[in-house]
Amino acid sequence: MPAHTTHVPPAEAVTPTEAVAPAEAVAPLLRGIAVLRRLTEAPDGTLSLSALEKTTGLARSTVDRLTATLARMGYVRLDGRDVTLAPRLMELGNAYLAALRLPALLSARADALADELDESVSLAVGDRDGVRFIHQATRRRAMSLSFRIGDLLPAERTAPGPLFATQWADPDWHRWRSRRAADPADRAFPAVPPRQHPTPDDDFVLRTSTAASDGYALDDQLIEPGLVALSVPVRDLRDPGAGRLACVASVVSHTSRHTAPDLRTTLLPRLRAAVTAMETDLRTAPPPAPGPPRTDLATWTGASKQELGREFVESLARGLTVLTAFGEGRSALTLTQVAKATGLARATARRALITLTHADLVTPAPDATFTLTPQVLSLGFPPLSRTSLPEIAQPHLTALADRVHESTSLAVLSDSGEEIQYTARASAPHVLSARVTLGTRLPAHATALGRVLLAHPEVRARGYALVDEELEAGLRAVAVPVHDRTGRVTAAINVATHPARRTPTACETELLPELSRTATAIEADLRVAGRFVHVPPT
Repeated sequence: MPAHTTHVPPAEAVTPTEAVAPAEAVAPLLRGIAVLRRLTEAPDGTLSLSALEKTTGLARSTVDRLTATLARMGYVRLDGRDVTLAPRLMELGNAYLAALRLPALLSARADALADELDESVSLAVGDRDGVRFIHQATRRRAMSLSFRIGDLLPAERTAPGPLFATQWADPDWHRWRSRRAADPADRAFPAVPPRQHPTPDDDFVLRTSTAASDGYALDDQLIEPGLVALSVPVRDLRDPGAGRLACVASVVSHTSRHTAPDLRTTLLPRLRAAVTAMETDLRTAPPPAPGPPRTDLATWTGASKQELGREFVESLARGLTVLTAFGEGRSALTLTQVAKATGLARATARRALITLTHADLVTPAPDATFTLTPQVLSLGFPPLSRTSLPEIAQPHLTALADRVHESTSLAVLSDSGEEIQYTARASAPHVLSARVTLGTRLPAHATALGRVLLAHPEVRARGYALVDEELEAGLRAVAVPVHDRTGRVTAAINVATHPARRTPTACETELLPELSRTATAIEADLRVAGRFVHVPPT
């Protein structure tokens, strides 16, 4: 990689990362990454265009072009002056998690341990001098964890931190001490409360030494009062010797259930047994079979540029798509392989890799390959990992209602299987329209939504249901199913109208195609969002 840097003239606003970037770095890509990171740090993943202009230091015209490009990619939604992270953005984090393979291989063990202990269990990897979660199996309690997949925590305030620090070299310790000195309150870690009383560096050094000898580590209310955790390293025993540290498994609780010493006394043997099983899974897992990479990305970005003109920043889109070249069976790629997987010219792929390396999203290896880093999860994954099905569906329902000028709803089947429950809806500007409150339950057999969810033989064959004034006089509705990643019907969406506005035939010819198009869009988002996280149906 080039060692020299470039400096943009003062008249052009630059991000801090961009200011010291290599000469061949792609400035628009660095700026787009800065926008995504600011949105990730924002409450609910939403900022106004003005707030993005302020927090990134970029010109408003630049912010407008970057967000327009990200919206074209499906990575953000533009709603007036607000910009919101969209589920499609999770494909970047999915690429890292798929390439890592650990969630696919170990999450079932973590989930089973959580069920056995009735406590939260997490898997984490080291990210420089921090700890980043890659899997969470939480308990549903009034007092439960708010950490999300992708959240970054300072190593010294966690149980996994000392275990990762046992493998730090002198430059790692120097970086850690520099960060501590520059940010004593941990304000660079929005996932944790600001530190009130900084501890001496020697405390963490001692905890690391103890973890190295004990083979486990404890967190006794280091993040906040009441939170305790016990961690054990998961090693990849395919390596010579003791094996490298692949990740760390943790049991997390609160002091009303366990003290930190109690966690060690009562739960350590079971955690170690689960970790042993995880290590066996890593050792015996067959090599992954790489799936077919997308090769039409360059064509798509070129077409988008031709259609949108100056508003589409092609270098940003192409740079981000390089991240999606990685995945299961493609954890380490050469420049030539990246170019082939994306359809980009070799020179374009090379500049993108230089830029992504500078942004700490990609790291080069001595064998001329590149791999993704855990920081890819900093691009929207934490806030989006808690997205529910109604939240995914809502913007699509709103767009559908605007197109057909009728009310539309999302519903799921109740536990009894006899009722439907409305979980999302969008209204049309009619004086006379279907109006239901979220949470309302209706008999499944009498509604189009319910018949789709119950999947009677005729409905299953047709792929939709039409109900004509059976639930209520003056109400005509057509519904289609929404499938999850496995193909299972998880919900249904409908359009409701008055018979005076549309005949049954018009419902089938005018509304059904739009309804099916909307269901397809929801399913596409659901496939991305649900690849490594559970998407709640309500």
